[in-house]
Amino acid sequence: MQIGIISDVHADYTALKEVLHRFDQHHHVDRVICAGDLVGRGPEPDRVVELIRKYDIPVARGNHDEWVFGLQPENNRFLKNLPLEWQGELAGKSVYMCHGKPGNNLWGMYRDHLSEPYLKMVLKSLKVDVLVTGHTHMPLHMRTEWGCLVNPGSLYTFSCARASSRTYGVLSLPDLSFRVYDANADCGESLVDLP
Repeated sequence: MQIGIISDVHADYTALKEVLHRFDQHHHVDRVICAGDLVGRGPEPDRVVELIRKYDIPVARGNHDEWVFGLQPENNRFLKNLPLEWQGELAGKSVYMCHGKPGNNLWGMYRDHLSEPYLKMVLKSLKVDVLVTGHTHMPLHMRTEWGCLVNPGSLYTFSCARASSRTYGVLSLPDLSFRVYDANADCGESLVDLP
């Protein structure tokens, strides 16, 4: 099973539309999930939320999703009702998705702050095989005998003071392999290798 993973779209409708097209036509994913921050910073928040709603993509509430107002009423309601975390079973694997770290969408999980024992403790505590996060704007894949942590990086491609990796990911289940792709490169090219 192939899972398309996006995060930190930040109201970039053009990038979101292109990546959803790639998921469907090139990567042939079975499901798409989003680790939050649909809005904030970018030019088209309403169009982004409408596209996410149209495709019924599960989303964990990002910090920017809490701070944005002035969208169409149905989009404001959608953002207000996003869960802090999403859980599901995909291809026999238990998946937990949040924006930052479990229980907090303002703090991220950075590779230089993580260890295998810590990740094992988090996975065992959550009783999951896969932890999906966003927020840091940096792609990450960390695997242990107990499961893995993945972060697709940030999707938005416009120029902004906050850096963007301009990436998205595809998680293979049940084997837990994870590939990250450059949203600005030709489809299927510029695979970003993660340790």
